[in-house]
Amino acid sequence: MPSTVVLEKKKQQVADLAERIKGSCAGVVVDYKGINVEDDTKLRKELREAGVTYTVVKNSILKRAAEEVGLNIDASVVEGTTAVATSVDDYVAAARILNKYAEANESFNIKTGYLDGAVIDNSEVVAIEKLPSRETLLATIASVVVEPIACIARAVNALEEKGGATPVEAPAQEAPVEEAPAAEEAPAEEAPAEAPAEESAE
Repeated sequence: MPSTVVLEKKKQQVADLAERIKGSCAGVVVDYKGINVEDDTKLRKELREAGVTYTVVKNSILKRAAEEVGLNIDASVVEGTTAVATSVDDYVAAARILNKYAEANESFNIKTGYLDGAVIDNSEVVAIEKLPSRETLLATIASVVVEPIACIARAVNALEEKGGATPVEAPAQEAPVEEAPAAEEAPAEEAPAEAPAEESAE
């Protein structure tokens, strides 16, 4: 009968793997028999550089971890040698790299995989390999976002080269015309008094 220490260790391994699966967007389960040490080292390095976590696991651990996260994997998956590759944010990397090694090694086989918590079979894992890589997708998205901005920048530059739009100046306000002070009327000269009519000589 397993000791308490061994049981606790297995429980922790199940919990760790379950948490890893829950925190990933995609994963691939492989039967790694037939791969030599040199190729295994290259495989692990390539997966690590792509941000993929790859570990050999016991079938009993995988089975319990899958049950904990609700992955309904086939019984055949938990037979033979087993390794699990998981990726946090890249749906394609693990499938692309592991498929390449499976094609080069007849004994290295894809068992199953999952995407966002949904189990997929090995043929679907192979199909995922054909999708663009995360870097390609990001580059495509970036070009879609940047292109309109670049067009606007070119248009602005073109306007600047042509002198841009001439600003319309506001009409200058005319200074208010001050009314000239009314000319003072010269005092009217008194008409000279008429000379008294000469008295007619008598």
